Order: sequence, then C-alpha cells, then structure tokens
Amino acid sequence: MTRRSILFLLFGGVLAMDVLTKWATKTYLVMPRSSFGSYPYGGIGIFQDFFGVSLSLTYVGNTGAAWGMFSQYSFLLLVGRLFLVSILIWYVLRFKGPMLRSVALTIIIAGAIGNIFDMLYYKHVIDMVKFVLWGYHYPVFNVADVAVCTGIGLLLLDSFYGRKLPA
Repeated sequence: MTRRSILFLLFGGVLAMDVLTKWATKTYLVMPRSSFGSYPYGGIGIFQDFFGVSLSLTYVGNTGAAWGMFSQYSFLLLVGRLFLVSILIWYVLRFKGPMLRSVALTIIIAGAIGNIFDMLYYKHVIDMVKFVLWGYHYPVFNVADVAVCTGIGLLLLDSFYGRKLPA
C-alpha cells in the first residue's frame, strides 16, 4: 500500500466518523433552547459523576471558532479555514516529510474539512460531546475537534522526537 493510499484512507475514515456522528446528532438529538441546566444537559446521559466526571451527548450549534470565540465573524473564519486547509493539502501532497507529520496533517485536514462542511451545509458546526470534569463544564466538542487536537499533538511529538522516530 502506498503512502498516499494510507493517508487517503486515514482522511476518509476520520471524515466519515465526523460526518456520521454529526448526522446522528442532528437526526436524534434536539438542540436545547437555553443553557445546559442539569445532567444530561439536554441530551443523552452516558455516565454521571464517575469519580467526579460526567459525560453526555447533546446538540450544540457553534458559529465561531473554539469555545464559540469570534462567532460574529463566521464568514471570515470560514474563509480563513478554507485558506489554511488549502495550504495544508498542498503541503501534504507536495512534500515527503516524516510519515508521522503527514499523518498528523492529514488528521487535521480531515477534521477541519468536517467543520467547514458543517458551516457550509448547516450554517453552524455541530458539537455533541459534553464533559463535566470535577465541576468544570468543558466546552462541547465533536470528532473533528478531536482530530484537529490529535493532529496537533502528533505534530508536537514529531517536533520534539521527529529525528528519533522512524520515517
């Protein structure tokens, strides 16, 4: 299997997971009209107060960036995301860096495209995973957000240990 085939399958798998979970959220959950309130925060409870951690699935629409920041600039964020994704795609296709770097960038691209698709199709990004960690309500997120964060983590790993890792 070629390097490009592996990256394409990884891209397709991450994007498919993101699209399917967002479709299921949009289909089976109702967006709450007010703040979250009590557990399960307007959604489906997975577990409550497991060593201080609660998890639920809830439908939240986000028109901004992380944590809803800059939601009044949705169009500019969309243009910026499209520009950055275009650069990342060009980089991954053009340069043959370490495989870990290519995997990381591919995961980031898939997550970013998943959120871009939401903005274009739904006019907001669909978030659904709600954690409460020892009383702190963590911002609601989705598979695409996990992919972007995982990719960034892999890029950090590559930057610190890249020469020691296999290509």
